[in-house]
Order: sequence, then structure tokens, then C-alpha cells
Amino acid sequence: MSVRVLHADHVLPGDAPPIADGAVVVDARGAIVEVGAAAEVLPRHAGPTPERVRGVVFPGLVNAHTHVELSSMRGKIAGGHGFVPWVDRLVTTRSETLPDEDAEAIERAAADLAASATVAVGDVTNSLTAVAALARRGIGGAVFHEVLGMDRDVVLRRIDGLRAELEERVPSWPGADVSYAPAPHTLFTLHPDAARALLDSAERRGVRTSLHLAEHAAERRAVEHGEGPVPEWFATRFKQRPEWPKRPLFDLAADVGALRPHVVLVHLADARPDELARVAAGGAPVVLCPRSNLYIEGRLPPLLAVLAAGIEPALGTDSLASNASLDVLAEARALADRFPGVAKWELVKMATWNGARALGRDDLGRLARGARPGVFAVEGAVAGDPAAFLLANLRAPRRELARRALRSAEELASLAPPAGEPSARKEMS
Repeated sequence: MSVRVLHADHVLPGDAPPIADGAVVVDARGAIVEVGAAAEVLPRHAGPTPERVRGVVFPGLVNAHTHVELSSMRGKIAGGHGFVPWVDRLVTTRSETLPDEDAEAIERAAADLAASATVAVGDVTNSLTAVAALARRGIGGAVFHEVLGMDRDVVLRRIDGLRAELEERVPSWPGADVSYAPAPHTLFTLHPDAARALLDSAERRGVRTSLHLAEHAAERRAVEHGEGPVPEWFATRFKQRPEWPKRPLFDLAADVGALRPHVVLVHLADARPDELARVAAGGAPVVLCPRSNLYIEGRLPPLLAVLAAGIEPALGTDSLASNASLDVLAEARALADRFPGVAKWELVKMATWNGARALGRDDLGRLARGARPGVFAVEGAVAGDPAAFLLANLRAPRRELARRALRSAEELASLAPPAGEPSARKEMS
């Protein structure tokens, strides 16, 4: 099988520190054959003429948490006043948005993701409207079909109907390279029994699912005390005041089964060190969305405490309702600006290999033998740290050197949408 040999000024493997004067060998399917110092790799592959890359070579990016279907909300939702005012405006604005406007914005967002070298996403959706657009751009990853509702009977009926909803809205699934799982929204917007059933179902099927957790202080006040702006918002907008468990937030998370390796926990901006220790002990992947947290609440996730707990976080952009772009490297740049003591290559790792691991994809996010991540480059004269160069040149074109290759049908079989979701009613009886 023919191979291509890329000889670069610098290689960022994704899962390891940068390699100066590095080389990457890629086969015809896009799989990595070898990566390392050029002086060691090039003599072993003397047949093909090396392609010289002046700049930094890196694997395709993984945006581990986004909401592509909200892309028409770009610039329409004011931030800086806290979560409840933000989400209230979001609900109103979405209800006034025409379907054609949504569709056009989703297509633009998918194109922007591809142009930014993003090869996989963890896309949270209520409507499934972005699935086809992402597939058309060759973007894989995971689709998390979100469920909300505090009325137990109503939300159980919704869960029972998810399969029919999927078949109606996406009659032809784009391929096994995109996994599917129903997902609870948050512990303050979904009945605990429903959250438990969804998380248990995903574990039985061997797929990842997702949960927004500890995004803001108002969430904790609602769950633990039944007070604050969230209950007031429910009462004003929905004319109801749900009964929250009034338990410590992370006790509830553990009780519904959220602190487990198959549950991707998103945000944790309001998490405390002892709670982060529980997350680490349970093995749940973590995704941070720093620019979204800054926009909505004016605060960053506690990165240093997350790292101190032994968690290796991934990064996500959240949506264009709370962010300026879907470029996950911009999230790394935001953290680099505010946490200068964290190695820049570690921040790039959060946007590549850590994101791939969060979504359960060991074939993506790193330039390692056997991986098929897509290979990209930002060209230019690099003075000093190549990871810092990459983060400082967010507007520079990202050239695709090798396409992301799909795994075999056998490898991907477990990621396909299920033949049918188990009955939530039976699970909760």
C-alpha cells in the first residue's frame, strides 16, 4: 500500500509534546503508519519523496460539546447577566426563528467546523436537524439526543417515543461513524428517574451519552434548596414550580449514575475540589467550555482544580448562542491567555486527543500508529513553542494533508443507532 511521507518543521502529535523537525507517514487510507523525529523516520521510508511542510502539523480537532442546531442564534442572545436571563432569551428567540433560517445557519456552521480542521463533534440536539449537515462535511463523532422535562409521566412518554422521532427526522442515518444516544439535559430540567433510565440504557448499549452538570450556581441552588432564579423562571415562564430533590448536586449525580465512564460531563464550572475528586474517581470524561462560561456567567471553569483532581479535560465550544465561533482551538487559546502556567501543547491535547477519548474514539485526535485522525497543517515561520504558534494563529488557513479515514464496518458496528430503545416505563417500574 502506498504511503505519503510528511516532513514538517514541527509535529504536534495530539497526545504528546511537540516534535521539532518531525515526520508523519500516512497510508492511502489515511491511517498513521509512523510518527517521530525526521532523522529517525525518514530513513525507514526512503521510497516516497517527502513532502516538506513549513509550519506545524497536527491531528484533526475534536469539538467534544456543541449545539450546531442553535447556529442561527449567533449574535442574538445577550450574555453577561447569568444563565437564567440568557436561556430565557434563547427560548424566546428560537420560537421566532424560521426553519429556513435555521437550516442555512446549520449549513454555514458545518462548513466552518470543517474549515477549522474539526473532524468530530459531540453534538447535543433537540431536533436532530444538524445530523445531515455534519455528515455532508465528513464530520463524525457522537449525536446526543437531548431529553428535558420534570413531569415524570410526560417525560417517560417522550423517552418511549424517541426511536420514532429519530426515524421521522433522520430516516437515513449518515453512517456508523456517528454514534447516537439519548441524553439527559441537566439534573434541574429532567426528572431523576428519567435521567437514570437514559444513563443506564447507554451503558448497556456500550455508547457514550452526555450531561450538563454544575454549569452555574443557580443549578446548585435549585437542586439542593429548591430556590433561586431557576424556580422563579419555571414559575414565570411555565406556570409551575417543579419539586427538586433538595440533595447535594453531586450526590444526585451519583445516584442517577452520572459519575461513570460512559457519561460525558459538560461544564463543571461550579464544581468544587471535593466534587471534582468524585468525578475523577468515577472515571467520567469531562468537557470544559470556557468561552461559553465567560459569555453567560462571566467566569471560567476551574481548570487548575480540574487538573489537580487528575482529570484530563476535553474542550467544547457550546453553541453560537453563547460563543463567537465553533473553533475548538479558540477554547484552548482562551485558557492559554488565563492560565499561562499550563503547557500550550497540553491545551492543544484537550482539543484533540482528550476530546477523542471523551467521545470514546481512540482512532481520532492523535498522530499515532494505527489512528486515522485526519492530518492538518498551519504553515508559517515558527519561533519558539509550536503549540503557542498554533494558538496565536487562529485565523491562519488550516491545510488538510490527509483525510480522516473511517473505521471498518466491524469496528463501527457498536456505534450505529439502536434497533429500538428499551421501554423507560419498564425500567422505572
